[in-house]
Amino acid sequence: MRMNSLYAMNAGEGPQSYFLNSSYQGGVIDVAKPIIEEEINTKLDIKNLPNRFCIADFGCSTGHNSFPAIQIITQAINQKYKSPKITSGTLEFSVFFNDAITNDFGTLFRSLPPNIRYHAKAVPGDFHGRLLQEYSLHFAYSSWSLHWLSTVPEAVADSSSPAWNKGEILYTRDRKLVCDAYLDQYEKDIGSFLESRAVEIVSGGLMTLLVPAVPDFWNPEREYTVTSDISYLLGSCLVDMAKKGRFNEAKVDSFNLPYYFPTPEQLKAILSKNQSFTTERFEIINDPGKHTLASVNARAAFFRAIHERLLSNHFGSDIMDELFELYMKKLEASPVFKNPDNDKTIVILAVLKRKLI
Repeated sequence: MRMNSLYAMNAGEGPQSYFLNSSYQGGVIDVAKPIIEEEINTKLDIKNLPNRFCIADFGCSTGHNSFPAIQIITQAINQKYKSPKITSGTLEFSVFFNDAITNDFGTLFRSLPPNIRYHAKAVPGDFHGRLLQEYSLHFAYSSWSLHWLSTVPEAVADSSSPAWNKGEILYTRDRKLVCDAYLDQYEKDIGSFLESRAVEIVSGGLMTLLVPAVPDFWNPEREYTVTSDISYLLGSCLVDMAKKGRFNEAKVDSFNLPYYFPTPEQLKAILSKNQSFTTERFEIINDPGKHTLASVNARAAFFRAIHERLLSNHFGSDIMDELFELYMKKLEASPVFKNPDNDKTIVILAVLKRKLI
């Protein structure tokens, strides 16, 4: 099985599913709504408007957060292009839902809202590469997905490398070479994503990206981000279990999570290098989703829904209950990590426009 096929979130609609435990990521949609509507109204510039308008969500998971975003997008596009020349009064939409090949598309299609006004299609595959026909896409959207890497950086998993990330499961501030390796992989992957979309999106088409990020400065003694939560709390749980003999310590040394949360300046620099898009908007928006994880149970379920596939594949499924029970105990004992107000993870909203082809 390919590594990036394991990135799919927990399937189904049960208590440990991503479907029920993604309010953190979904909280940003309402905040982004007026910005998306404004950018569509003022920046979307499709010449020779087709009867069928194609939209894609890259990283849709099981759809719980995707559907409200698609509704916002289709309504805004309809409003912009409403014309007596279109006999139905609305455009005909095709919406492509993309995620990893092992994503639970069954739950997505079973959960489609009633009376949708678009043709829904699944597009399984890695969004870092090409997925759609040349110049077939008019609007692209991705939310809380572009922090996932196509692969773990080779150097951090190599015991002979100075960037070997021994004893950790993600990059940390005090390991510069590890951070640099992750940033380098992130830059390559975002570059590949943009070039792939450049071939698929028509001239004047838009792409809206909601990218989780971290601020340039935050105080680790009083504040945290998703990355530090994972590297400190979840990572320390794995180390503790290894010391207890639940698995070999080498298992921890050889495990690294495949994602990177950039700073605003890092992402801005990466976007500016691309020659196919102009950056029409770039701003940090509020993320009220963090306040939906007010209990330790909710936060543990949130992390489990995201990471269980990766963790089970490496450490075995039989330790998952024990692992997340230990995580809850550590979270409960932490005055910093327990309080959602201390979470300084941010979301960057970037709107890109395809240059004339």
